[in-house]
Amino acid sequence: MDFSLSENQLLLQEQVGKAVRCLVPMERLRRAGQEGDRFAADVWEGFCDLGIPGLLVPERYGGHGLGLLDAVVVAEELGRCATPCAFLGSVVAAPIALIEAGSPEQQATLLPEIALGTLRVGIAVSEPLAGARHDARIHVRNGLLTGRSLFAVDVAGAHRLLVADHAGGLFLVDTLARGLTMQYLETVDCTRQAFEIVFDEVPADPLPGAGPPVLERLGDTLRLALAADILGASGHMLREAVAYAGTRQQFGRPIGSFQAVKHLCADAAAELEPGRALLWYAAHAFDLALQDSHVCALHAKAYLSEAGRVVARNAVEVHGGIGITDELGLHYWFKRINWSAQLYGGPTALREQAWLAQASLEQSR
Repeated sequence: MDFSLSENQLLLQEQVGKAVRCLVPMERLRRAGQEGDRFAADVWEGFCDLGIPGLLVPERYGGHGLGLLDAVVVAEELGRCATPCAFLGSVVAAPIALIEAGSPEQQATLLPEIALGTLRVGIAVSEPLAGARHDARIHVRNGLLTGRSLFAVDVAGAHRLLVADHAGGLFLVDTLARGLTMQYLETVDCTRQAFEIVFDEVPADPLPGAGPPVLERLGDTLRLALAADILGASGHMLREAVAYAGTRQQFGRPIGSFQAVKHLCADAAAELEPGRALLWYAAHAFDLALQDSHVCALHAKAYLSEAGRVVARNAVEVHGGIGITDELGLHYWFKRINWSAQLYGGPTALREQAWLAQASLEQSR
């Protein structure tokens, strides 16, 4: 089975990487940290020029009709630059949810706008995917949503919210709807926003085909996109560490010539690289709807979350005291890796889910 990147995917990776590095220099990243809950309109315009919003939207609705493996390739480049802009909601979650559970009318109306980037969608699905904190959950009564959702992402600048209730139903909510309150949550990662959203009998548009199987597929897409982001961010930190070790002099020699520093960099590379194959296979399995796609998605996110933390820690240690200063800026990637590792389930919780999913898979055979 060959699930390595095609020539077109390598070209996509190269072009997106070049463009995003121009869109998000270090000065732009620092500004994102100061702006907090503001929508990065300039970066989103750059996304639209590249056609990123239409990656997963079928061609008949004006998109590119690509697969999740292509989105994963793009997500890795966004993580490599710690890109402070919406991606999970509008580019990944919303098209997948509409394709798999939307009505023909919803697809015909919303997917073309998503492909153009004129409709942006935030997501409030943390509780059914990763468990409820502080009793936060969403209930449906008479077609109206009531409850609270924590760690909703891509909310700033969004026109709609994709919301999951505790039973696995999916709904689209207008961000200007009555009864909706959105509060910015400050987290360690200032490159990706989080919100608390309170619903007080908010009118919602249900996706008629939604249910636990679709929510499981949606969770897989989000976790794989985050795993790719971690891979890209970790790759950046490792590259910076190796470059610094080759130039920083101590006792008349580059510090990279010392065995202890060599081992820090080598251990980080050895931890990270196997995750790439696991990630690509999991995305490939998702696109082909293979039986083990859910289990592989859980393992890919769990593995890269742990490997990313090792890389982030080692990279900071190689840099010594300046490794966490704002002058260097490495902390933006360090914090993004740790926030991504927890979003939609940490490694331990995901491995428990994978064990249960694997047992269920074995019983069905």
